[in-house]
Amino acid sequence: MSQSFARLVFFVTALFFAVFFIWPIIQILKGGFIDADGHLTFAYVTALLRDPIYLGGIGNSFLLACTTTSLAFLIALPLAFISDRFLFPAKGILSSLVLIPMILPPFVGAIGIKQIFGQYGAFNALLIQLHLRPEGWTYDWFAVCPFLGIAVVNALSLYPIVYLNAAAALANIDPAMEEAAQNLGCTGLRRFFKITLPLIKPGLFAGGTIVFIWGFTELGVPLIFDYPRVIAVQIFYGLKDIGGNPFPYALVAVMLASTVILYAVGKGLFGRQGHAMMAKATSSGGPRALPAAKAWLCTALFGGITFLAVLPHIGVVLVAFSRDWYASVFPAHLTLENFQLALGNNLTVPAIANSLKFASISTIFDVVLGIAIAYVVVRSKIPGRQVLDFLAMLPLAVPGLVIAFGYLAMSQEGKFFAFLNPVRDPTILLIIAYSVRRLPYVVRSAAAGFQQTSETLEEAAQNLGCPPLKATFKITLPLIAANLIAGGLLAFAFAMLEVSDSLVLAQKQAFYPITKAILELFQLLGDGKFIASALGVWAMVFLGVTIVGMSIVLGKKMGAIFRV
Repeated sequence: MSQSFARLVFFVTALFFAVFFIWPIIQILKGGFIDADGHLTFAYVTALLRDPIYLGGIGNSFLLACTTTSLAFLIALPLAFISDRFLFPAKGILSSLVLIPMILPPFVGAIGIKQIFGQYGAFNALLIQLHLRPEGWTYDWFAVCPFLGIAVVNALSLYPIVYLNAAAALANIDPAMEEAAQNLGCTGLRRFFKITLPLIKPGLFAGGTIVFIWGFTELGVPLIFDYPRVIAVQIFYGLKDIGGNPFPYALVAVMLASTVILYAVGKGLFGRQGHAMMAKATSSGGPRALPAAKAWLCTALFGGITFLAVLPHIGVVLVAFSRDWYASVFPAHLTLENFQLALGNNLTVPAIANSLKFASISTIFDVVLGIAIAYVVVRSKIPGRQVLDFLAMLPLAVPGLVIAFGYLAMSQEGKFFAFLNPVRDPTILLIIAYSVRRLPYVVRSAAAGFQQTSETLEEAAQNLGCPPLKATFKITLPLIAANLIAGGLLAFAFAMLEVSDSLVLAQKQAFYPITKAILELFQLLGDGKFIASALGVWAMVFLGVTIVGMSIVLGKKMGAIFRV
């Protein structure tokens, strides 16, 4: 490959990240640590950390992230272990259904959960019908402890990320290592904690990091649950004062510092390189059959957790099909009118068009840049290529809310990028934000394809007179087309349903993407939540088709996309 091309890719990528990743973060730090006279100050952060409201928000966010991640591990790790080690009825179908929670943004699922467990929700109606509670009895389950409700909704939506990484890590373990431990008397849970868990630790860190950062910075679910005592919502409410109030900047700086420190600590403790494995042919490992009772118990465990995970989706679908749903187990009257309204509403149709436009352009950019970055990282020998890989993966470790706030900060009136101010037109910033946030998926997919494709094929073409770049386009890219399609479609699907960037940057109704339209509709009185749910169902179907396609193309390798 031409060294000049590799250097050009390195320069373009470094420039892009310098302008649209590093510079926004610098603007945040400048707003939080530089006073009106241009001097360094810690007064804003100090005052913020002394304020019990802000300090409580930071503490609640940290606890929320810990609770969400712990619940996700409790759900995902047993499922991944059972799926990797045992054969049981309906294993293939249930393993695919594990991915269902990923087809809906958590804050949309919160609408369904509130309908099921609300004061006059389906669960209370069921208890009354079963005569476990008297007629007219009400109880708002999640209003009593919205913190736990948010953690549960997040965990049920995000545990597939941990599952995918855990399943991939377990599949790469040499069975001979566990068999050797068993022959030495280390069996059962002791073998799992002493041998298996340390071997899959890097894979667990990869998935757990994404879940932790997501839980720490989640904005949509607390908004739906009307729970302002978390740092993300406090930042969101502070956007209206971004021009003259330094505290939103300081708050975002604290969020950024928290995620970076926690990531670094976790990386040092859990994310080191895994142990080298012998070839798996050294043992006759693989999933083994179980007695009928235990096999059906595994099926019941998978099925039960999957049912709990899809409860938010069931709630959203039923709300979308209902004319009214009040104090009954199921909606009294079903209708398709909400779907017609969702596609005919003056808010939703432009929102769908906006999301399609923003996501399509950002995906094209990601595919082009992602292929170039992956090729340079895998195929070239230029110094610093690992820095390029690190830059491309960095957006996975930085919250979307921080990036979106940084774009707001750098485009304020009087700044160099004031012409991009989203108050007038957020199109360019939304496209860039989607591109930065989803570029890692394309880079990971393309890099995996290049690593699995022998370089000798390109060398053979070059020996026959084909230039290096032409050999790549003619030989290699067709061979890794499945990986590129997988990464591109995943980037497109998640860009279509991006939450933080959309809620922060889209400030005019004419430019609302789908997620901002869903939130605005939910907050309307009357039919708002029904139309919002119908729009959520359309989004669910779209993302569901994409996720199923990705799982078919990538299989267990899909977990590698969600790694930092």
